[in-house]
Order: sequence, then C-alpha cells, then structure tokens
Amino acid sequence: MNVTIIKKIPTVEEIIRRHPLSSRGEKNVARDRKEICDILSGRDQRLLFIIGPCSAWPTPAVLEYAERLKKLSDELKDKLKIVMRVYIQKPRTIKGWMGPVNQPDPHKPPDIGAGIEYCRELMVKIVEMGLPIADEALFTHNSKGFAELLSWIAIGARSVEDQEHRIFASGLKCPVGMKNSTSGSIEVAINGIVSAQHKHHAVIDGYQVETHGNPYAHLVLRGGASGPNYGVEHVHKAKALFEKHKIKNPAIIVDASHDNCIVNGVKDCTIQPVVVKEVLATMKVHDDCRHLVKGFMVESFIKEGNQNVDKVTSETVDKGGLSITDPCLGWEATEEMLRYVAHEH
Repeated sequence: MNVTIIKKIPTVEEIIRRHPLSSRGEKNVARDRKEICDILSGRDQRLLFIIGPCSAWPTPAVLEYAERLKKLSDELKDKLKIVMRVYIQKPRTIKGWMGPVNQPDPHKPPDIGAGIEYCRELMVKIVEMGLPIADEALFTHNSKGFAELLSWIAIGARSVEDQEHRIFASGLKCPVGMKNSTSGSIEVAINGIVSAQHKHHAVIDGYQVETHGNPYAHLVLRGGASGPNYGVEHVHKAKALFEKHKIKNPAIIVDASHDNCIVNGVKDCTIQPVVVKEVLATMKVHDDCRHLVKGFMVESFIKEGNQNVDKVTSETVDKGGLSITDPCLGWEATEEMLRYVAHEH
C-alpha cells in the first residue's frame, strides 16, 4: 500500500487491561441499553436525550460537563433518559481534526495509540459515574475497546449509505440511530435501517460471522441541503416508509443541531431549544409525531459557541468547555431546556 509506517500501536487488549470497566459499569451499560430500547419500542414513555459536546476534548472539561449532566439526569430521570455524547471521532467534509481518537492533542502530531488510550480512559470514567454514553461509528475497524462501553451509537449522514457501516449496525448489541444523508434524503436512512435490522455475513477479526440484525435501528432526522426536516410532513413521510418496509420498533430521534439549526446559511447552536420546543408542541397535536418521535439529539458543552482549532495555539486555546469543532449550546441554556422538556412531557 502507499503508506509510511510510523510506529506499532498497543493492542486494544492491552489498553482495555489498563482501563478496565468494573462489573458495576458493565451492569450500568446493560441497564441503559435496555431502557433506551424500551423507549424506542414505546414500552417506556420517557423521552430520550442524546446530549453533549460536539467532540470529547479536553478531558477535564468533558468530565466536568459529565458531572453536571449526571446530577441533572438523576433529578429528571422520571421524565427523561439522558445519554451523554462522548464523540471521539469526527467526520470531515474535506479535511480537519478527526477527533481525539486520532489526535488526542490537536496541536501535536496525530498519535492513534495515545488517542485510543485517551478515549478509553475517558469513556470508562463517565460510564463508572453511572451516566450512559453515545458515539458516532466513523471508523468501524477501531470499535473494539469502545463499542462495549456505549449505550447508543449513531451512523452518520456521510456513512449511512456505506455497506460496512450497515453491517456493523446489524451486529451491534446497542440501539443505533441512522441519520438521513447530508442531502436530506430520508429514504437513504430508511434503507440503512432495513439493512441494519437484517442478518448479514461478514468477516470480523479473521472470522466469517453472521450478524443477528438490530431490531432497534431507528431514524435520526438531522436536516439536509434543502433545509430542516423535523416538521409534521417529514414525520409523515418517515411513517409511510416505516410501514412500507415493515420496520421493527419504528422510532425517530430529532437532531436539533446540524442542518436543523441553520439560519441564513450559518449554524446557530442557540436555536436548538427552539427546535425541541417546536417538536414538543407538534407532538401534542399530531398523533404520528407523538407516537414516533422518541427523543432528541443536542450539541451542548459548558460554554456557548466554539473556537476554530486552526486559529488557536496550545497556549491560547480555551480548555474550559468551549468546543473546538461545531458550536454548542452553553450549560445554562442546556439546563433550562432539559428542565422545560421534563416539565412539559
């Protein structure tokens, strides 16, 4: 291949041994997965919130956010099931920082071995707090050491048409959200759900295996090139496709970020609560929305907004909870939004 060997990285087994998950942590993951499945199937009437930083960096700020979210989650647990975004991999439209799993210090050269260790240690700490975590499956070959910690996984807008990601979703033990494509096509995501809910033969770790199919693969509406797609008409379209393809446990998560919060061509993280409130209001008057919309995804961190990682240095970068990728809702607005939803639901 046309590559230069840089160095051999530690095995995943070595990293897992250095950062093991306790038996209590394993029970937490199993419990949280079941509760999320129950929400998606309608057995649990709470709303699901996948919420947290656009990217999980740096560790002290991510852990501070997790502690705040855990406290709030415990308070609102009767109405909301809160899952923290701990996104360690960042898809790039062209190029850019690909997340801490590749480059744990964005101002130093990539170091994947150190990145895997950084991410495993961070994820274990949050799970051991008793807070469920979520990530996006970008590099499926790099999932060992992470997938067993996750209670929810997203297949992103750029990956939802990829057969490898669909097979990967089919073999997951946790619920997986399939996002509509960047064009806004819901059909593409539904095709991904159909594929993920069925069995496949594939090669994993040198073995021919048969995946079991994931009955809790579901739709995530994140907007697209043509604009937002969380309205009643989009839910109706999704419902028709669910019925056409006989989707098991039909469910929708509305991503209040990405192309659902674009204003005049620019992403405005502060309107995410507006999106959530609009959907909640719609759910009160439209049966399809009430029955199919099971929750929301929100990008949130300690400080509102973001900073451009390419325009700050290791000395000037704000490490106190200001995103270095997409802009995020600040903590005060996040808490206000979650309390409002819990009160209204």
